[in-house]
Amino acid sequence: MVDRFFKLFYKEWGGLHQAAFLLGSFSLLAQILSLLRDRLLAGTFGAGLELDIYYTAFRIPDLMYVSLASFVSVTVLIPFIIREQRDGGREAAVIFLSGLFTVFCVLMIVVSVILYILMPLLSPLLAPGFSASALAELTTLSRILLLSPFLLGISNLLGSVTQTYKKFFAYTLSPVFYNVGIIIGIIAFYPQWGLVGLVFGVVLGAALHLAIQIPSVYQLGLVPRLRLSIDWRSIKEVFSISLPRTLTLATYQISLALLVALGSLMAVGSITIFNLAFNLQSVPLIVVGVSYSVAAFPTLAVLFSKGQQAEFVGKIETAIRHILFWSLPALVLFVVLRAHIVRVVLGAGNFSWSDTRLVAAALALFIVSVAAQGLVQLFVRAYYASNETKLPLLVNAGSSIFIMAAAVVLVRLFNQVDLFRYFIESLLRVEDLSGSSILMLPLAFSLGLIVNMSAYWILFQRRFGRFKPYLYQSCFRSGAAAIVAGFIAYRFLAVLAPWLNLETYWGIFAHGLLAGLAGVVGGVALLWFLKSVELLEVIRAGSSKLWPQPIRVDQEEL
Repeated sequence: MVDRFFKLFYKEWGGLHQAAFLLGSFSLLAQILSLLRDRLLAGTFGAGLELDIYYTAFRIPDLMYVSLASFVSVTVLIPFIIREQRDGGREAAVIFLSGLFTVFCVLMIVVSVILYILMPLLSPLLAPGFSASALAELTTLSRILLLSPFLLGISNLLGSVTQTYKKFFAYTLSPVFYNVGIIIGIIAFYPQWGLVGLVFGVVLGAALHLAIQIPSVYQLGLVPRLRLSIDWRSIKEVFSISLPRTLTLATYQISLALLVALGSLMAVGSITIFNLAFNLQSVPLIVVGVSYSVAAFPTLAVLFSKGQQAEFVGKIETAIRHILFWSLPALVLFVVLRAHIVRVVLGAGNFSWSDTRLVAAALALFIVSVAAQGLVQLFVRAYYASNETKLPLLVNAGSSIFIMAAAVVLVRLFNQVDLFRYFIESLLRVEDLSGSSILMLPLAFSLGLIVNMSAYWILFQRRFGRFKPYLYQSCFRSGAAAIVAGFIAYRFLAVLAPWLNLETYWGIFAHGLLAGLAGVVGGVALLWFLKSVELLEVIRAGSSKLWPQPIRVDQEEL
């Protein structure tokens, strides 16, 4: 059993669907752990000030992460590693990685010290609605969390190596161990040190995220080291290409920071409602959209570098079909079963029924854009694989500005126009709850991501040519199956209700699970009737053995 584990650990995963299934499976495990993490947090605190402070404390470290750690991100470094390996062999790749590692460490330390000093001045900007004592707590937590982007950045650097050589198993374990560290913080550290213990759990998770990458990188002989002699020409090239991507991610984080700042001006617990719903909608996004995007990226980089544009576009079309194949049913089922999902995942301890309803409503608004978010992940990686980083900057910056403007407008509209507020509250069934203005933030976010995806869809075809008609046929099949699945699940909720005790946890769990399974069966049956190519490809890929002997696969075969 141990031998099989290490064969998986060092194996190259060549096929797109096998790699995506591996990434998706472990992403699902990581997301299950993240849901357990959120359940522990929600049950311990409820939607209150403590979690508002905790979630807000991530804003500066996350901005630091995307602003600096993104310089050593996978999507940027893979083409460079491929080039260095091709032109100078393994030793050249090690020298390149070591120089980048050295510069990154020095830069992160300097910026961390500066932010540590300035944190008392930054905290009121992050949460203008917090009291003085809450801001003091926020400052302390944010300072500790500055360790996290440093560790995660080094992990990203090593992850670029494992992904280049398709050692996806180690990469997929990283988020699993990250969530394990956070859970340890909740269970073991919080009772001893309070909120400080929670963020030390996050730092532990980041350290584990890094540690799991090391064996595969060591086995490849590509471990970076600190060095005084640095090839500044290659470093400058990486930074020049990374800069637009860094600015792209920074604008996204700034838009989230503005949403959180707006949330701090609303009812206590609003930031918690926003973040819990955001985390729930991230499950299908990470399991599907991110997994297919990550699995496809190394091959996209190779195909473009070889001038194989037709094959490059073909891989994009394949990934689009499968992202929509999985995302659209998840979108519809999450909307139909949103209250069940939230109650089962978070409904414990101090997390009240009112909290559940608000998170469920926010989840419905977030999940509307989950397919768009998955496609944005893919399009961004496609442009990075083609060495185009300026266009994603413009598109994502425009989307972030749209989100921020829409949030301000929608909050004002919600508070000042009774008809609009009644419509939203009635649609989402929260008309008897206070604090429902928080729902305008996920609505603004989803609108911005849908606009973002639409722009990429149009611009990508202008540069690389129009998508083939079968792609739109696939979209129709997946959309039709999703609608059928949602309708069947909705009807089964009514059919099953008299037979189950919906006052108990297991009654609610069984109610949602059985209705969801009925919807899935109906959707799959329709896909079979429509002769869905994606369904057949999934069955074919899933029927392969999980434990095959390692097989060398050329880069083009991914």
